Amino acid sequence: MSAYEKHELDGLRDFYRSSLLDDTLPFWMPDIVDAEFGGYLSMRDRDGSLLDDDKSVWLQGRFAWMLATLHRTVEPRPEWLAAARSGVDFLREHCFDEDDRMFFLVTRDGKPLRKRRYFFSEAFAVMAFAAYGKAAGDEETIEQARQLFRLCVEYIEGRLPAGEPKWTAVRPAKSIGVPMIFLQVAQQLVETVGDELAEEKIEEFIDEIRLFVKDDCVMEQVAPDGSVIDHIDGRTLNPGHAIEGAWFILHEAMRRGGDAELTALGCRMLDSMWKRGWDEEYGGILYFTDVHGKPVQEYWHDMKFWWPQCEAIIATLLAYRLTGEEKYARWHRKVHAYAHEHFHDAEFGEWFGYLHRDGRLSSPVKGNQFKGPFHLPRMQWYCWRLLE
Repeated sequence: MSAYEKHELDGLRDFYRSSLLDDTLPFWMPDIVDAEFGGYLSMRDRDGSLLDDDKSVWLQGRFAWMLATLHRTVEPRPEWLAAARSGVDFLREHCFDEDDRMFFLVTRDGKPLRKRRYFFSEAFAVMAFAAYGKAAGDEETIEQARQLFRLCVEYIEGRLPAGEPKWTAVRPAKSIGVPMIFLQVAQQLVETVGDELAEEKIEEFIDEIRLFVKDDCVMEQVAPDGSVIDHIDGRTLNPGHAIEGAWFILHEAMRRGGDAELTALGCRMLDSMWKRGWDEEYGGILYFTDVHGKPVQEYWHDMKFWWPQCEAIIATLLAYRLTGEEKYARWHRKVHAYAHEHFHDAEFGEWFGYLHRDGRLSSPVKGNQFKGPFHLPRMQWYCWRLLE
């Protein structure tokens, strides 16, 4: 296959727009908004019926960010802004503990159920507060976004405890998740409302990510000096996660006017993890692989989850737009076709979340503590806007 022609890109632009506005959002809206307690009821069966009324905190932040971003960048629809405010208010009123850390799971009316060691609920709350504050012209919420980001930086730098560690100090390790996710948080804060600290931290997060980028892969965790930890957990790769990180780097390259060094870094990450993650037999991005090709511990290692496909769709299209290389057009065609053929639910809309390796449906669930209206609508919105 050759590079994309303009008419193909125009068709993709219209496809992503329509998929977002006419398929994905109508699946969730307006029923996801909890009219009684606020926030979002995101745990849904295939047909959209409610499976559970507990509330995943990071999904409150993620969907509030998505709605406020749509209101700000697509068109100012009052229902989007009102729904975003519902999520933001719920976060503020119910999701912070007395130590300023956030919960991970709460009841429908906001009683705490679970609190996790990592601070990713906070990450998406920063994005939600910034996006909503900008969309609503709410300076108080914008300032809350900035202050919460500063609190997260203190957790990252170890100046404040983020919770009890899961491991002893015998074999120290660091994960790519924190610098990768907070790279995007910082980007969103800078692009939405502006923030000097976030702008400074972007370079630091990128430098941290470099530790995980090896000659032929991107590690999920490394020793503090960047070396590979030759044990099962240390060898395990997560191609979808690394490919998501690649497009965050590529986005920064684009934000800087096509920065050549960052483009090369992002493409290097994408190239190696496409090779590691793409299933040549059945198609789709595998969930886990081993850096040395050994068996992987997690039993879902060869399943196909919805979100790695979404991240690969963005990464390949963005790499193509930045470089014009035909291989990225080929890869984008492949993952786009695979994902929409296997994950999209033509009957009820939205995407299934979990397939077996051969593409058979594992579960019809559309929403749970981890899957909700984020990776899919973000992909559709980002690709649409990129092509426009």
